[in-house]
Parts: sequence; structure tokens; C-alpha cells
Amino acid sequence: MPATQNVTAMLRDWTNGNQEALDKLIPVVYDELRRQAARYLRGERPGHTLQTTALIHEAYLRLINQHNIEWKDRAHFYAIAARLMRQILVDHARKRQAAKRGGSDIKVRLEEEMVMSPERNVDLVALDEALTRLAGIDPQQSRIVEMRYFSGLSTEETAEVMGVSSRTVKRDWNVAKAWLRQEISKR
Repeated sequence: MPATQNVTAMLRDWTNGNQEALDKLIPVVYDELRRQAARYLRGERPGHTLQTTALIHEAYLRLINQHNIEWKDRAHFYAIAARLMRQILVDHARKRQAAKRGGSDIKVRLEEEMVMSPERNVDLVALDEALTRLAGIDPQQSRIVEMRYFSGLSTEETAEVMGVSSRTVKRDWNVAKAWLRQEISKR
């Protein structure tokens, strides 16, 4: 059975209450979760207190406490994991800013195709706030950014999770990137 179908089968078993499926699932998806976490933290300042392993473990704890989710497939799982990691990082950044009374902002490195500033670093809180504003205007575009940028899902995987065409994802991705560039540059 291919890895994708295996993950999907384990997710469905877990949804149906099979706790053993969760125990089998985590080692299979761990490497991908680690890649996502490392990607988020790659652009952080030296000495950042939240490490890759801690981010994965926090996301894992939140994932296993998700109730009433009917997992569609591995892409859906990774999209939820991405959203949880985003929330964890933003919460961490906000706590750090509050502790320093507006001190150094937490920065994340943006992928080449998501460049929003000349230095390619963006304040994570600013990005989160911009995405929240975008969600108020166009929830679909906000989710596409979250899945593409935070989860690293391909255009096709994003389209599958959202139930839209790849063409729609490409169009909304481009519009959302332009809108976010403009919003973040205002800050």
C-alpha cells in the first residue's frame, strides 16, 4: 500500500476510534511534521527558545486532542497540522513580545515565491494579522496561503483538500500573495 493511502487509512481508523491507528500514524507522519516545523523555525533569530522538536510535540498534543474531525486524507491532516503550528508560533511570538513590551519581533523567513519584503523576513505576528484580515475578506484565499505556505502543500494537494480546481488555487494563491505583500509593507 503506498504511503499516502496508508496514512489515509490510518487517519480514517483513528477517526473511527482506533487508538492503535494513532500510535502507528505518528511515526509515519513524524518526518513530514519535522520538515514543516523546521521550515517555520529556519528563519528565526539565533537562540530562539522554541525548537523544532518542541513545536512538533506541541502540535502533536493539539492534534490528538482534536475531536469531531473526519480526516479526509494525508493532505487534510497536514493542513490541520500547519494551522496548529501557525497558532503555536504566533502564540509564542505574542508572549515574547508581551514579555518584552513590544521588544524584538519574531521573524520568519519566507520562501522565494512568497517574498513580501526585500530582506525576505516577515514578522510572524504581522503575517498572522494580515492572514486574519484576509480571512475576513476571502476565507478561501487565507486557507490557501495557510496550506501552501505553512504546510508546504502543493497546488494539487491544496486543491484536493479544499475541493476546488488547481487553477482556482493558483489564481487565489497569486492574488493572496500580492495582497499580503501590500498589507505587510504598510506595517
